[in-house]
Amino acid sequence: MRKLLLAGLLGATALFGAGYAFAEDELAKLQNDPKQWVMPRGNFSSTAFSELKQITAANVHKLSPAWTFSTGVLRGHEGAPLVIGDVMFLHTPFPNIVYALDLNNDGKILWKYEPKQDPNVIPVMCCDTVNRGLSYADGKIFLHQADTTLVALDAKTGAVAWSVKDGDPSKGQTGTDAPFVFKDKVYIGVSGGEFGVRSWVSAYDVKTGKLAWRGYSMGPDSDTLIDPVKTTALGKAVGPDSSTSTWKGDQWKIGGGATWGWYSFDPELNLIYYGSGNPSTWNPSQRPGDNRWSMTIWARDADTGAAKWVYQMTPHDEWDYDGVNEMILTNEKIDGKDRKLLTHFDRNGFGYTLDRATGELLVAQKFDPAVNWATGVDMDKASPNYGRPIRVKAMSTEANGEDVNTKGVCPAALGSKDEQPAAYSPETELFYVPTNHVCMDYEPFKVSYTAGQPYVGATLSMYPPQGEKNMGNFIAWDGKTGKIVWSDPEQFSVWSGALATAGGVVFYGTLEGYLKAVDAKTGKELWKFKTPSGIIGNVMTYEHGGRQYVGVLSGVGGWAGIGLAAGLTKATDGLGAVGGYAALSNYTALGGTLTVFALPQD
Repeated sequence: MRKLLLAGLLGATALFGAGYAFAEDELAKLQNDPKQWVMPRGNFSSTAFSELKQITAANVHKLSPAWTFSTGVLRGHEGAPLVIGDVMFLHTPFPNIVYALDLNNDGKILWKYEPKQDPNVIPVMCCDTVNRGLSYADGKIFLHQADTTLVALDAKTGAVAWSVKDGDPSKGQTGTDAPFVFKDKVYIGVSGGEFGVRSWVSAYDVKTGKLAWRGYSMGPDSDTLIDPVKTTALGKAVGPDSSTSTWKGDQWKIGGGATWGWYSFDPELNLIYYGSGNPSTWNPSQRPGDNRWSMTIWARDADTGAAKWVYQMTPHDEWDYDGVNEMILTNEKIDGKDRKLLTHFDRNGFGYTLDRATGELLVAQKFDPAVNWATGVDMDKASPNYGRPIRVKAMSTEANGEDVNTKGVCPAALGSKDEQPAAYSPETELFYVPTNHVCMDYEPFKVSYTAGQPYVGATLSMYPPQGEKNMGNFIAWDGKTGKIVWSDPEQFSVWSGALATAGGVVFYGTLEGYLKAVDAKTGKELWKFKTPSGIIGNVMTYEHGGRQYVGVLSGVGGWAGIGLAAGLTKATDGLGAVGGYAALSNYTALGGTLTVFALPQD
């Protein structure tokens, strides 16, 4: 058996056998090798761009399935596999199985890790039992389990090197995000905004699992790791008690601000970037104030967690517009200046471009024309409302501290884009964004907090914008001007992460189960293939044996597919998604399959 494992990992022995130095040295090299896929979004910058170009706009129509693998698990399959050397590492939703597959031997299973978790964690998971992927460093595969356990697995054998419990599911704290490794630390967030969890980011030592630091989304400066003088928001010091002063009394203690999204890293600035989610409860009249620092883009020192700058996109959120979506890092010229940029497509429907060194706001524009809760973002630096959304009063879900049953709010709570990550091509300088084109009725109601119980306080129903039928678009976005370059409509929300390649092709999946390839410049559909189930996974690519492959997990679920995944039928169930996506059952069914594609061999 030992010989088999060593043979299967032959292409990776140099990686796994070397003594531990610094994870960033290893990963910095690996992310530049397009033959591998070594991080959840391909690289530190979260661009999901591959230099591979064997598959092009001219030949992509010849793609066909090369091999498949059943995960053995139903419900929603988010995230993507990793490829390190000659081994693919694959994850599943709860119970969070990890497989190591030998690419030299028809995908033979080298090892399998199946954690034993309390199934009582399932009803505490807000929007399906999803898991968004794995990370690699120091010869280890890292998994964040549903029960908040962070586990480091020996990449050769699957044996547990170390594990640590990050939270408490009995209090509504769960793990759904992929871990991220930057330098010598592995970073994870926490889910639980719908359970009143005061959320955080934890940084653990890659080698030992020891907690290095933890930064909360709200609370005293000592908890948020905010320096009232050094930490800035839109160029100004945030001042003392910048979070607690924006909540009524001690409401910040159950304030939400979940951190289950995607993380990016700039090694030159030594900063990590991520977003925090909705304030708790969903009923805005129960929590007056800006509710900082929910709905916020964070820039933190990778070593200490100290907050360099923050930017709150939706102060006093009234619609559940989580800010957890990915932060894509690029170096571009904007307004005649070379800038280190951060681009973020928020649930609230605005695409933001910021200077990631300073937090200066450069662009804020709607990336879905249906957005109607705000007319824009105040970009006047002299204005007291600089950087704040210009709200439309009729779309508010409260008035004079009272609940309002508001109809026709766009976007719906799942946002103009949820966790499904965008991609960026340096060749076209465009972002490729999977979007939701969905509106809602939103009725808040009073709710009391009990630890471990839902703390939502709103009833929702979802539907396409008035007069339209499509619930999604796949768009190309110019982040420097804040404009849509082209848009491809889809019947349902596009809930798959995108992939851009040097071959001039962009890939994404649909909720019906199609993997699609479009021209990066024009958006013209070039090819599609119907996989066994709806796609909410993220497309990835790698090269093995001189052949480029494109892989994607299919398995309908997530928030949009929660009705199918959990067998729900009431229209307002699934936080309003069940009714909006009821027709999805006519096109796909549950599954759990990895499908890998390649061009025919000559």
